[in-house]
Amino acid sequence: MENKLVAQTTHHAMGTIMTHKAFGPHAEDCLEAVCRKVTWIETLLSRFLPDSDISRLNRSAGIKSEKINPETYDVLSEAVEFSRCFPGCFDVTIAPLVALWHTGKESLTQPAASSIQQILPLVNYRNLILDPWEMTARLRSMGQSIDLGGIGKGFTGDRIREVFKQFGIASAYSNLGGNVVTVGTKPDGTPWHIGIQHPRREQRLLGAVSVVDQTVVTSGDYQRYYTDSQGKRYHHILNPRTGYPAESGLISVSIVSDGSLAADALSTIVFVAGIEKGVEFLKGFPQTDAILVNTDLQVYITPGLKGCFQAEQGIEVIILD
Repeated sequence: MENKLVAQTTHHAMGTIMTHKAFGPHAEDCLEAVCRKVTWIETLLSRFLPDSDISRLNRSAGIKSEKINPETYDVLSEAVEFSRCFPGCFDVTIAPLVALWHTGKESLTQPAASSIQQILPLVNYRNLILDPWEMTARLRSMGQSIDLGGIGKGFTGDRIREVFKQFGIASAYSNLGGNVVTVGTKPDGTPWHIGIQHPRREQRLLGAVSVVDQTVVTSGDYQRYYTDSQGKRYHHILNPRTGYPAESGLISVSIVSDGSLAADALSTIVFVAGIEKGVEFLKGFPQTDAILVNTDLQVYITPGLKGCFQAEQGIEVIILD
């Protein structure tokens, strides 16, 4: 790798801090293109930007179809497919529930059961109608809305990898705040080592996983949560069937896979499904493995990570069958 250049940049996007590093003669230009790509995708997919495709679609729920960008169409199609394949674990129309729980977080209370029951019928991915010929999308019922929080950064990670490839970058990584994308190996030919956060000790890692040209995505109950006046903890990963934060016995799920979008969706799906069903789900995704932590802080890994996951001292690891 003689005479190769290196570039690194950090910026704020999609509600998080992102860091990108690339090695190669076009590294600097590449990272400028990466940042532009991230900004562009955010302008399409963020429900917090009033002119985004998703905001327009949400405002038009129950009224009319909206023309959308092909990239928005792609991510919505993927989101519908994951919603269809894993009902009760993933639903792209979960935004009304997310908004309700956000109100609960602001007042440090649990939303009323009656409010949750009132909103639950709005969470129904079947009511998102996509037209590939007209490149339009619409939501059938007023009050429905899309939230791409469980898949948007994964979609972005895959697009970032495409930018790296376009610039001929053979060694790079991006950290999208919990979603890590790697291209190739480190410049010296060794794997990337991605740290996995301990879900209950802020300054501690569970260990690190060695990856080459793969994505690592973590979903955990420690990332965004609040505690009410009674000391009860509520995290942000909602069960679309019950309307409440998922209680599957898992508190952290890290997915290691070739595809960033799939890894992002699966980290949520497995978290909601629990260890038994979740591991069964993963069998349908080749080259996909997981690091799972339960409420007793027991750490499980799928067989493909044997030899790739190095636990920190004092952390015992159980290899699943």
